[in-house]
Amino acid sequence: MTEDLRVGIVGAGRMGADHVQRITNRVSGAVVSAIVEPDAGRAAAAAADAPGAQAFTRIEDAIAADAVDAVLIATPGQFHAPVLVPALEARLPILCEKPLTDTSASSWQIVQREMQLDRPHIQVGFMRRFDAGYEALRGLIASGESGALMMLHCAHRNPSVPDSYTQDMLIYDSVVHEFDVVPWLGGARVTSVEVKYGRRNSLSPAHLREPILVLMELENGVLVDVEMNVSAQFGYQVATEAVFEKGIARIGEPSGLQSWRDGRFAVDEHVSFTTRFAAAYDTQIQRWVNAVRDGRLVDGPNAWDGYLAALCCEAGLEALHHGGVVPVEAPDRPAFYA
Repeated sequence: MTEDLRVGIVGAGRMGADHVQRITNRVSGAVVSAIVEPDAGRAAAAAADAPGAQAFTRIEDAIAADAVDAVLIATPGQFHAPVLVPALEARLPILCEKPLTDTSASSWQIVQREMQLDRPHIQVGFMRRFDAGYEALRGLIASGESGALMMLHCAHRNPSVPDSYTQDMLIYDSVVHEFDVVPWLGGARVTSVEVKYGRRNSLSPAHLREPILVLMELENGVLVDVEMNVSAQFGYQVATEAVFEKGIARIGEPSGLQSWRDGRFAVDEHVSFTTRFAAAYDTQIQRWVNAVRDGRLVDGPNAWDGYLAALCCEAGLEALHHGGVVPVEAPDRPAFYA
């Protein structure tokens, strides 16, 4: 492909608008050719950052107008399937923000539809796989230099969340990232999930009971704990410590401005995912664009990975509400996704 890839952005909320600016200003080989958004105000605001982009209220209309070569879905998860189906029917390459869909049953239906094509067309937007720290840690684990991986200690902390953030979102909106990146790091899928409640943070919104500790076991015996904490106050922090036979390794430590003053040492910390993972988002979109342009279509987590994450989320929600160790049962990976 010699011309720029024409990308249609579906959903012009916070994430979609961010991707519009990213493709327009920082990604090479692509342009935003269409914005699919039923809210006229959001559509107009996004179009202002995408010169020449056409506005549509439905993905079907953008496809019928031959306005797109590929689709980036940035709507809330419950609206993904109605966009994925017509995009797959049109055989368009797709980057779908997490989750693939909002249930494992609907994710399985998308997998079944995609397997009717000649090859995978869907990449799922689990951007942590494109973060330099995570890539380095995965490389260390795979190298065996520190011996076998035994445990992972993970922390996912937000300074605060809006009132619209619900108890279930601790799992399907936040821990969903660990449900994808932990198996990618550890080299084996999640086989069980358990949730433990600690002492409640009095600064949490009244309708939330958190922080929580999510425990996972991988198929290869690696144990994982995830502190999910959305009222940490101090900033946004995502960190992982890997425990090996011959040492430990950490990623996600603060790397901002260091200052020494009045007998104190301080390091700036992120306050939002948009800065913590800015480079990862850029790399993810650039690699997807490159893959579409050279015919591979996918360079990252695929629809099968999205389906496995959905299974983990449902087990996590069961553990969140009813306790106990909840098994995660999954079929073998189809050869289509090998």
